[in-house]
Amino acid sequence: MRADKRAFLTSLFEAAVAAADPEKAILDFLPERPKGRTVVVGAGKGAAQLARAFERNWEGHLEGVVVTRYGYSVPCERIKVLEASHPVPDAAGLDAAEQLLKMVSGLTEDDLVVALVCGGGSALLPAPPDGMTLDDEIALNRALLASGAPIAAMNSIRKCMSRIKGGRLAARAAPARVISLVVSDIPGDDPALVASGPTIPDTATPDDALAAIKQYRIELPEQAMDHIRSGRSAAPGVTDSVFARNEVHVIASAGRSLAAAARVAESLGIRAAILSDAMEGEAREAGRFHAAVAREIVLRDQPFDRPALLLSGGETTVTLHGSGRGGRNTEFLLSAAMGLEGLDGVHLFAADTDGIDGSEDNAGAFADGTTAARLRLMGEDPKMLLANNDAYTAFSLVGDLFVPGPTGTNVNDFRAVLIE
Repeated sequence: MRADKRAFLTSLFEAAVAAADPEKAILDFLPERPKGRTVVVGAGKGAAQLARAFERNWEGHLEGVVVTRYGYSVPCERIKVLEASHPVPDAAGLDAAEQLLKMVSGLTEDDLVVALVCGGGSALLPAPPDGMTLDDEIALNRALLASGAPIAAMNSIRKCMSRIKGGRLAARAAPARVISLVVSDIPGDDPALVASGPTIPDTATPDDALAAIKQYRIELPEQAMDHIRSGRSAAPGVTDSVFARNEVHVIASAGRSLAAAARVAESLGIRAAILSDAMEGEAREAGRFHAAVAREIVLRDQPFDRPALLLSGGETTVTLHGSGRGGRNTEFLLSAAMGLEGLDGVHLFAADTDGIDGSEDNAGAFADGTTAARLRLMGEDPKMLLANNDAYTAFSLVGDLFVPGPTGTNVNDFRAVLIE
């Protein structure tokens, strides 16, 4: 890929991330000061940046604790920042969950809890129910990550297996008022699904969790299944009185970030089309779809004339069949590159807006119609790499990984296809 095209696609990503910058997003959602204490709790890959932004703009008493992924911390003066493992929980996350629960205990109706919630919080807040252990929650997360289930299905299960998710953290804070400020990484921006909604109830039930387990053939230990089937697994519902005074605000989302990227393209005379900000399904199938639309534009100038830019967001999934290294964005790109092999004038980019694609060090990668051929020249078979879920290796070999480091926010995947 030519350097100018790579720079252009990178500028789109930077615009998308800037639109979700916590420093800017939080300003319009600062609550009124309470009569009593102000307590901040939070979880997610951008929780530390949200905490710093909040305390910089808050006058008066403030205390709190948030947890973020290892390496994602930034200094805060009044809010303690903890780090834990993502995407698989660890003991540090278990300790962080206990500290958050303790922080909101014993409050009064004059106190205010500000919950800073963003993507990644589900793994960062392990709190297994009574009778189960951290190892059980680790096994649960591994099974969910390998299942290919969409985030709504996964989180319906997580909420049944937790003492903090599914609104339980807010219930612990009662009778204090809870205001949740949410950076959405969820297709459709349902705040109850972000980080499995520790302060936000939703309508999911244990029956929904059992249906998801059956549909996606998720194998869980019998002890976990017994707990989900029991009445003890149900989270507090939306009509529960503990939520009566609470507020929820989505302060940043994929839709707003895609619109910001589109404005950059259109300022340069390139027509931008946002296909969806809530795309789900298998990453490789999404790659084939984007490649097919791009090919139609190149060959027939439909549904858009060239030059054109296709943008999409949301969260695809990867059902693991192989043992390679990868992530959903690189898997998307490898599949799309195979669909565009030999076609000139199409440049692809996909990355996670939090700076990490899965568990590797990259956010995503770049691709074009030469990617598959370049892999073959190196003695690699792109079809075999895809079959082995080894897309990270593919893009590492051709030198097309995108490694920006932590961004401080998370509005999920960002995909851009430039057709000259």
